[in-house]
Amino acid sequence: MHLCSPADCSGSTMEKMLHSAPIHTNLPDCFVFPADKRPQATAAVVSLPIIDLSRSRDEVRRAILDAGKEIGFFQVVNHGVSEQVMQDMEDVCQEFFQLPAAAKVGLFSEDTQKTTRIYSSTMFDTGGERYWRDCLRLACSFPVGDSAMAWPDKPQRLREVVEKFTVQTRGMGKEILRLLCEGLGIPHDYLEGDISGGDVVLHVNHYPPCPDPSTTLGLPPHCDRNLLTLLLPSMVPGLEVAYKGDWIKVRPVPNAFVVNFGCQLEVVTNGLLKSIEHRVVTNLGVARTTVATFIMPTADCLIGPAVEFLSEDNPPCYRTLTFSEFNRIYSVVKLGSSLNLTTNLKKVQKET
Repeated sequence: MHLCSPADCSGSTMEKMLHSAPIHTNLPDCFVFPADKRPQATAAVVSLPIIDLSRSRDEVRRAILDAGKEIGFFQVVNHGVSEQVMQDMEDVCQEFFQLPAAAKVGLFSEDTQKTTRIYSSTMFDTGGERYWRDCLRLACSFPVGDSAMAWPDKPQRLREVVEKFTVQTRGMGKEILRLLCEGLGIPHDYLEGDISGGDVVLHVNHYPPCPDPSTTLGLPPHCDRNLLTLLLPSMVPGLEVAYKGDWIKVRPVPNAFVVNFGCQLEVVTNGLLKSIEHRVVTNLGVARTTVATFIMPTADCLIGPAVEFLSEDNPPCYRTLTFSEFNRIYSVVKLGSSLNLTTNLKKVQKET
């Protein structure tokens, strides 16, 4: 069944949502990439470095810094988010996507300024290509009880589960940032305040079974624009990370979070730490649902290379911008070159 016009993939409200349609027997033309942009075979299935946060502080901060410099991604266990909270989050997200379309139609929006919405494909300007993914976007302010956002009213327990999950996951993220600062030799609270004090944004990503995974992607190659990302991964594989000129398939580990650095950490450290490209591939047989938690700066937070990482031999490589200015620039970058692993944050910052 074709969901959309081959010419422009137009449609209205929930008609655009992949998971609301009957079983997909073929891939609509607007999801089919040109041959040179299709996902290529990857070299290896890799278990990212696994860091046990319950071990000694010295050992953990060294491991975080080493993993971050080597691959930019790692997994954490014994992280302080309870297994019950993780399971409740997985369950309520699956319940949400199993709701009838009529129960979700009021949430559908393509307005990127809305804090709570459901939409399809991607928020990046990708030159017309669409991606095999539906997303529920939520934002939590802190303290969580003060949040004025319009929560989905179904499933009934969604707000309670999401808030509990967000509090624990944000706490884990803040501790990782403290450990990272210690490993870098800067004050442990250097990344406190506005640079990590924005609303915590969650993307509940849902990738339905795809009739032709070889010709499309669930998410394009991209770097996260925020400070730190914490992913509750499905045990169904799909995440791939750019590494040494190739893509490696990430093998998920039970009860672990996948952690990666956002662009703002690259800017603050003047490129010592890198925000690494990653993408999502689809599969033919099984739906995949993940939850990405983004630790965000406030919109007006001014972010640039920290003096601790500058010297005569290492001048600033990035401009100092507010987070909102950075987002405006980065959101309109065409990602075609990124498919060839050539995204360059220094170049991106110069585009206005």
